[in-house]
Amino acid sequence: MAGLWKTYQTVMSKYPWTVQIVTAGSLVGVGDVISQQLIERRGLRRHSVRRTARMMSIGFFFVGPVIGSWYKVLDRIVVGGGKSAAMKKMLVDQLCFAPCFLGAFLSICGALNGLSVEENVAKLKGAGRGAAGRRRLELLPDLEGQQNVKKIWSLSCGCCWRGVTLICSVAAFVRKLRLRPPLNHP
Repeated sequence: MAGLWKTYQTVMSKYPWTVQIVTAGSLVGVGDVISQQLIERRGLRRHSVRRTARMMSIGFFFVGPVIGSWYKVLDRIVVGGGKSAAMKKMLVDQLCFAPCFLGAFLSICGALNGLSVEENVAKLKGAGRGAAGRRRLELLPDLEGQQNVKKIWSLSCGCCWRGVTLICSVAAFVRKLRLRPPLNHP
């Protein structure tokens, strides 16, 4: 497993943009497969390959490029590599970027699920209302009426995804610090 991670990091340092996009699309696709198989319990016969492909396309063409670009900006906004910088990055990310990203992501999901512009706007206006944004989850695929499972799954996936991307960003920053040649002091 360590060898696989090292290979990933090597390829990531050579082709960061491509690897981020492929990773994002793959993770979103795997997330949809997990949702259909473990949460919705569709089975292989009723698995919607079209839905998985649609979600992967969102990962490839929206999530990967946007989050990759955002972390480059975030590295310029919050400088440093310690625990304090990581905490600042998380706060800026969650307070400034996450609401905008979520609105755009939900709009794209709604459009790809066939919602009209008016329906999409109505869904987004209701996104923050109710307990923990209950209505926001209506844009996600229906999980056979299991609202609590839907809410927990959505929040868990969001937190995990944001945590993984933050950790990868901080790890990449620390790696860049190690690769810099030492300063020669007279």
